[in-house]
Parts: sequence; structure tokens; C-alpha cells
Amino acid sequence: MTSFLAMAALAVVGLLAVWTGPAGAQSAGADNCATCHLAIGDERLEKPVKDYAHDVHKAKGFGCVACHGGNEKEAGMDAMDPRQGYIGKPGRKQVVQVCARCHSDAAFMKRYNPSLRVDQATEYATSVHGRKLRDADDPKVATCVSCHPAHSIRPPSDPRSSVYPLRVAETCGACHGDAKYMEGRRLPTDQLGKYKESVHGKAMIVKGDLSAPTCNDCHGNHGAAPPGVTWVGNVCGQCHTVMADLFRKSVHARVFVDMGTPGCATCHDNHAIREAGDRMLGLGGDAVCATCHGATDKGGRTAVELRALIDGLAARHRAAGEVLDRAEHAGMEVSQARFDLGGARDSLVKARAAVHAFTVDAVRAETTAGLVVADKAHARGVRALAELAFRRKGLGISLVIILAVIAGLLLKIRQVDRRGPAIEHE
Repeated sequence: MTSFLAMAALAVVGLLAVWTGPAGAQSAGADNCATCHLAIGDERLEKPVKDYAHDVHKAKGFGCVACHGGNEKEAGMDAMDPRQGYIGKPGRKQVVQVCARCHSDAAFMKRYNPSLRVDQATEYATSVHGRKLRDADDPKVATCVSCHPAHSIRPPSDPRSSVYPLRVAETCGACHGDAKYMEGRRLPTDQLGKYKESVHGKAMIVKGDLSAPTCNDCHGNHGAAPPGVTWVGNVCGQCHTVMADLFRKSVHARVFVDMGTPGCATCHDNHAIREAGDRMLGLGGDAVCATCHGATDKGGRTAVELRALIDGLAARHRAAGEVLDRAEHAGMEVSQARFDLGGARDSLVKARAAVHAFTVDAVRAETTAGLVVADKAHARGVRALAELAFRRKGLGISLVIILAVIAGLLLKIRQVDRRGPAIEHE
């Protein structure tokens, strides 16, 4: 009995060793898994083999047994012997373990992709998806293969990959945009549609700007979680650093937390973010300030004053540009003035960013500097036009004088011509 238990223990240890150790690249030779699956004539069994031909793991030399266990050298049912680690199709919780067997082993991964992180499984355990899988065995929650389709995984840099930046939103939207699939959960399902119409979505999808944010930039990928009310500004601040720093020191940062509203998203929304513009400032029709403030409260008056400062600089910058355009089109040299006017444009950008401090002084400091530059450029444009007028006036006078001289010469020539025959007659 003792010897039997010892043998059983050794068998279990051997099986665990096969299960828990990282997979190795498959040696060259026949792969009976693929041969059988293709010969059976069942599309359900053929498709994984056909898809796997382009999988990144296949390219690195890994075969079926790397994830499914067993022995690809054996023919028939012997290839699927549990004593050789065969597990068949992994269950939902097994999927994470199977992937983590290699992807959590730093020493092993360095042999194939040294730059790849090895904390994906740890991050997944902390995510909303991971917790729901662990605590509730949620049958619909995303696992590794939900985002990285089994048998057809490609590198993120491959445009055909499910996690290529241009395709991430569609990958997430396969679940989160499906109202029927998400039924029973307290989550909206319009995020994908809103994202496609947002300034971020248009930059990514329409313009092809791969640096534009998509789902995982804000929510994370393996550690996916919705940004909390108190730290949504940190998420936006990954890109919008200046605005985030100003907002963090503002009165709104504290008030929004007390109100339980999510920082940046209170004014800019989250998935349906529109392109920011001056229309959002003040108390006009599209102004977000009007959502909370009115014309009689301090916040409303501040919003109106901020809008006036921005509009004032924008108008002076535009006026200076128009004057310089006229001078340039007339052939006057105003390149230096046009270059200098760029400083006013910079001040306008800074003033718009300073709005996030929500103080008049912060915005006025930028607009004042910009007005000085814009006025100087405008004055140089006016002088150029005045010089143009002077030149045209001088040219006109010169032409009159020249024409007068020519006319005088013609008259003199005629007089000489008339006197010539008279002299000959005498």
C-alpha cells in the first residue's frame, strides 16, 4: 500500500511538472495533432489548425501540446494521454493558468521575446475581469482568449492583430458593445459608438493616428478597470499633462470629489469626448460652465470673463494675421512679423490651457503677453500697407512725370517736323 501511494505521489508530481512548467518549442518532425484534425473532415477541428498556421506561437516553434498537453508524436488516442499532461480544451480558469505558465516566467520569456512583460497574469487577477472569474466564476467575463483569439494570435504590431491599436476598440466592443451579451450587468453598451464619434476615435480611426488613445490607454489592458472618480484626472493627465496639473490645484478638483463627479469627464465626457473649443467656455449655448453656473454667481461671472479674455486675444491675433496677409499678397516683406505673430498663437494656446486653473489671473497672464505680440505684428502690417500706399503714390507721380516728359518730347518732335519743310522752301 505504501509503495502504491509513493508511486501515485510520483505520478502526480510528474503530471504537475508537465502542467506547471513552461512549454518548450516543438522539435522538428511529424505533428500528429494537425494531421489528425485535418483528416477528420470536421470544420470545427480543422479550423484551429488552419488558423494556427499564422499564429505567433507557431512562428516561434510551439505546437499544439504547448497549451493542450499530450504527445504530438503519438498516433491515435495515445496522443491524448492525461499522464502526458493532456488537458484538451482548457476551461475558463485553466486558460489563464495555461497562458501564465509561459508568460509569467521571466527566464523563459527572455528566450523568445525579452521585451515582453511577464506580469500579465498578476495584473489580470486584480482586474474587474479577473476578480469576477475568480470570485463568481462568471461565464461571460473576458479571459486571455477573449482578446487574444486562440490559434490566431498575432503580435500587437501586426495590423491584423486583435490588439493592434486600430482594432482594440472593436475587440473590447465585441463584448461591451453587445447589449444582449451584456444583459443583466449595470453597464452601458454604447461606449463603442460614442468612441467612434469622439475626437479620440476620429483621430485613431479616420486619421490613422496610432498615438491617439483607445480603450486600453485609459482602462488598462490586463489590469482593466474603470477609472475611479478621484483619479480619472490622472488617467487623462497621462497625455494632457499641463491641463491635469492646473486642474489638480484648482478649486474644481476639490469640489468635484466632494460632489462625486469624475474630474475631467464632468466637462469633457468620457467615451464621447468632443474636440475642445472656446464654445465650451462661458455661459452660451454650448458652454459646459452653464451646467452648474449662472450669470449671477461667482463661477458664472468668472466663466464669462475668461471667455472674454480668450475671445479678445483670438480676435486680435486674427486681425493681425489678416493685415499681414494683405501686405504679403501685395508683395511686401512681412515674414519676420508673421513669424513673431506665432508668439501670440502660442499665448492663445497657453491661455486656453490655463482655463483649467479656473482663475482670471492665470488666463490674463497669458492673454496679456499675447496681446502685446499681436499688436506689434498688427502695427508692422499696417506700416507695410502704408509703405505700399506710399510706393504706389510715388509710382503714380513718377508715371505722370514720365508721361508729361514723353508728351513734351512728342510735341517738340512735331514742331521740328513742321519747321523742316519751311526751311527747305526758303
